[in-house]
Amino acid sequence: MSEHVCDVGDLAPGEALRAEVDGLAVAVVRDEDGAYHAIGDACTHGDVSLSDGEVDGATIECWLHGSTFDLRSGRPLSLPATRPVPVYLVTVEGERVLVDAATVTNR
Repeated sequence: MSEHVCDVGDLAPGEALRAEVDGLAVAVVRDEDGAYHAIGDACTHGDVSLSDGEVDGATIECWLHGSTFDLRSGRPLSLPATRPVPVYLVTVEGERVLVDAATVTNR
């Protein structure tokens, strides 16, 4: 079941926020092209919040050790991370951004 995590106007392109969906920490990201993504909020290398990282195009960089993750696939694109983060289904209905944490799209 999808949960409302924010409104369209809450995130500018290139911004991220942390939300809790079904008890899971999720980074909700609006990439620089305006598309919305939802990934697990914990870096698979250092277990720190990815929503505090820097968005560049369709990637997000972990602020602690610099690993970057593809927002579409969850794949790590640079070391030290070697494991992907989960990617969750995002839908936009009107002004509402919804995340379904039960639907992992990259497994």
